[in-house]
Amino acid sequence: MVDRLVIAITGQIDVGSAWASLVSPNDKIGIKISAAGGELFTTHHAVVDAIVDGLVAAGHSRKDIIAWDRQLDAIKQAGYRPEADGYQLLSIAPHDGYDAKAVFTAPAMGKLIWGDLDFIPQRGENPMRTETVNASDKSHFSKIVTEKVTKIINVPVMSDSFATGLAGCLYNVTLPNIDNWRRFAQYGRFGAAGIPQLYAERNISGKVVLNIMDGLIAAYAGGPRSDPNFALHFETLYASKDPVAIDALALRRLEQFRADAKMPPIDDLASHVALAGEMGLGNADLARIDERHLSP
Repeated sequence: MVDRLVIAITGQIDVGSAWASLVSPNDKIGIKISAAGGELFTTHHAVVDAIVDGLVAAGHSRKDIIAWDRQLDAIKQAGYRPEADGYQLLSIAPHDGYDAKAVFTAPAMGKLIWGDLDFIPQRGENPMRTETVNASDKSHFSKIVTEKVTKIINVPVMSDSFATGLAGCLYNVTLPNIDNWRRFAQYGRFGAAGIPQLYAERNISGKVVLNIMDGLIAAYAGGPRSDPNFALHFETLYASKDPVAIDALALRRLEQFRADAKMPPIDDLASHVALAGEMGLGNADLARIDERHLSP
């Protein structure tokens, strides 16, 4: 399925040529997975393996390819085998994993917690249990996106989010890659504007070459963490160079699943998708999205 999609998107004749048209031999390639769903709802191991195999066919060394998320707590239970897969599996270290020189400022203030780069506990406090109130309008990008990769393949799962409505392409490559991120999931439409603004930064949009949404299982409630009561086998992958178009299509489908389950709509909670379209980051207008269907 991955091979068919990449060949169709690039118009090339084989998998190696398809990936070679997206990344150059000198690129440092990162695959941004979603591991928040733990054992049952992490980006499927087989999807990442197929991407890596395609990149190897394009001439890249398996050992130099990075797959990452903020945390990889249940990565082995999801089928990943760091000692055998051959590619790197990285997480973002609290505090030290963020780049002090790569700053994103937005008007939404956030309460800093342990792990954020600018968090400073009072002397003698346990930083994990502090009552200190630090607040900031600044976030820092992870060193993975600023230093370790030059091209990103964005591979989210197809999931709703209790905080942002949709944990799709735009979400997956932005909020998990910054500190002080909670402020963008707390203030409705005002906070949601931060997601497309983050995506527009050169450390993100300047590096993402392809989005592949893993919809083999779709979660229409309880996301982005796993809740099997609100998930179903959808058996679909979406791929596009346009993250907004994938998110718009996924959001429409999740709304249908929620309606079938007699659940309230996601609606404005996922307003960052429409805002990204208004900012020119992609196409959020369902009437203008050309959706092509491929069989395996």
